[in-house]
Amino acid sequence: MSLRQQTLQIWNAGVDAVRADRLISEQVRFHNAAVEIQDERFPVPAGGHVEVVGAGKAATAMASGIAQAFVQREQFDASLAGWVNVPDQTQQDVEGFHVHVGRPAGVNEPTQEAISGTQAILDRVAQLQPQDVCIALISGGGSALLTAPVTGVTLEEKLAAIRMLSGGGANIEQLNTVRKHLSRVKGGGLANACRAGTLLTLVVSDVLGDPLDLIASGPTVHDPSTAADALEILQQFDPQRSLPASIYTHLQHHAAAPADNFPAQTHTFVLGNNATAVDEAGIVAERLGFNHAMHCSRSSEGAAEEVGRHLADMAISMLRDAETPHQHPGPNCLITGGEPTVHLAPPEIRGRGGRNQQLVLAAMQRLLERDDFSAADRRRVVILSGGTDGEDGPTDAAGALLDAEVWDAFATQNLDIEDYLRRNDAYTFFQQTGGLVTTGPTHTNVCDLRVVTLQDA
Repeated sequence: MSLRQQTLQIWNAGVDAVRADRLISEQVRFHNAAVEIQDERFPVPAGGHVEVVGAGKAATAMASGIAQAFVQREQFDASLAGWVNVPDQTQQDVEGFHVHVGRPAGVNEPTQEAISGTQAILDRVAQLQPQDVCIALISGGGSALLTAPVTGVTLEEKLAAIRMLSGGGANIEQLNTVRKHLSRVKGGGLANACRAGTLLTLVVSDVLGDPLDLIASGPTVHDPSTAADALEILQQFDPQRSLPASIYTHLQHHAAAPADNFPAQTHTFVLGNNATAVDEAGIVAERLGFNHAMHCSRSSEGAAEEVGRHLADMAISMLRDAETPHQHPGPNCLITGGEPTVHLAPPEIRGRGGRNQQLVLAAMQRLLERDDFSAADRRRVVILSGGTDGEDGPTDAAGALLDAEVWDAFATQNLDIEDYLRRNDAYTFFQQTGGLVTTGPTHTNVCDLRVVTLQDA
C-alpha cells in the first residue's frame, strides 16, 4: 500500500467514526416505554408520541439511525414520526420521516425551500402535547437549513450580512452570533416553539469545543449572546454600514437579550465531534504501523494559509527528527483537527477552492521556501486536509493532498502557486496536479481532519 493510500485510509477511518447513523445506533434505544440516550432514560407517558425534527448535513443519516433504532424497539408502544431539512444529494427515503431538501448541494446558504421546511418544523413542534417527547437532530450545516428570518428582514437582506461576514474572514462564532439574532428559530427559537413535555437534542458537533449555543446556531439551547453582541460584530466588519438598514434597526430594537421561555424540559447530548474523528484516525494509524501524535483545536484557528505553513514546518521537523537516532523515535504520523478561515479574493479574480485546498497549497508553498526540504523529501511526505462533510467550499472536493505524484505533476507544468493562493483557486491547481480528495456527501460534519505521514528513510 502506498503512502498516499495509507494516508487516505487513516483519514477515511476518522470520517467513518463520526457517520451519524453509526453514532445514533451506538447511543440511542427505544426500550421499556422510554427513550434511552447514552446512560440516561426519558420515559414516554401513556398516550405520548415521539416527534423527531432536525436539520443539517447529517440529518438524513441521523433520521435513518433513529428509524433503525425504532424498528428494534422493545416494550415501546408510542408512535414516532419526523421531518428533517437536508442538503440536496444527501436525501433518501426514511421510514416515518419527511426528508425535505432545503438547499442545493455545495451551496451552504439559506433558501426559500429552507424557510418553508423550517416553518413546517415550527408548526409540528407547536402542536405537540405535554405527554409527547420531541427529539431534535442537529448537525453541521443546520444554520442554513433551519431558516426563519425575523420580521422586517428578508432572506436576501440576511444573506447579504452572512456573505459580507464570510467574505471578510469572520469565524464561526461571529457568523453564528449574527445569524441567531436575525432568526426566529436559532438561539433557542425552536425550543421556545416546542410544546412537548420533553425536548431531547442529539448533536453531531461541527464547532470546535462543542459550544452548544453555536452548533447550528443553537436552536434548542439558551443563547448567552445578545443583539448588542451581533451589532458589535457587524460594526467590526461593516464600519460604513453598507448592509440594509433593516438589519441594524432590528438589532438596535432588541439589544437586550429576551428571557428564554422553554415549555419543555430540555436535554442535549453530543454524540460525536472532531475529537471522535481524530481519535479513530489515530487508532487506524497505529494499526498501520505508524507512531502518531494528534491535536484537536478547541477554538478558531485563524487563516488557512497560516495553518498550512505550520503543518509544513511540522512535517520538516518530523523528517529531521526521524533522521536522528533515538531510543524512542518521534512520531511519523501527525493527525490534527480544526477549522481555519479563508479571506476571500475579490469576486472578479476569485477562482474555485475551499479552506482545506487552500491550506494544503499554502503548505506546499512553505515547503518550496524551505532550504532544508529536498527533492528526496518530497517522496517521503504526504499532507492531507479535508472536510469531514465531503464539502470544501463551493466545490465537489472534500479537500486536497500533497504527495510525490502532485510534486511530479507540478514539476512538469508552469504553475504559479502564489497566484493560485492569491485568487483562492486551489481547486484548479490540484485538479491539474492530481491532488483533489473527492468523497461525495459523507452524511456527517465535524469540521476538518488533517493527516501528515512520513515514509521511512
